[in-house]
Amino acid sequence: MSVRAVGWARSFPVTHGVRAGREWARGHLDALGWTTAAPDTADSVVLTVSELVANAHVHAHSDAQVVMVWDGTCLHLSVSDSSDVLPAARPPDDDRTHGRGMAIVDSLADAWEAHTRPDGKTVTAAFHAPDGECPHD
Repeated sequence: MSVRAVGWARSFPVTHGVRAGREWARGHLDALGWTTAAPDTADSVVLTVSELVANAHVHAHSDAQVVMVWDGTCLHLSVSDSSDVLPAARPPDDDRTHGRGMAIVDSLADAWEAHTRPDGKTVTAAFHAPDGECPHD
């Protein structure tokens, strides 16, 4: 059995990475045909990139290293930063004006997980293919 996958990686600096991250992700989703075949899923991926890159910048005070891998079945989006503090979705609070990023990711992605590394952490979100499901859910 052979596995074919395509992937992209890029670092987004604290100074101006969120918008650049969204544009970068949108370009790759266009190339995969997701913006036409599954525009809602493509929008969910782009918003997840935005939230995870913003989290890296705001909470870790770190550049964000973003990797997207399409294996023909599932799109895996990983964002790494220099903090070893794992994120958690918090319950909604009408008094807070921030802190909803992981709740947004939780509602958009088909699955997500976070793990520490020796030099920080990585958060990975998975999105079903436009016409299928990720086999790892």
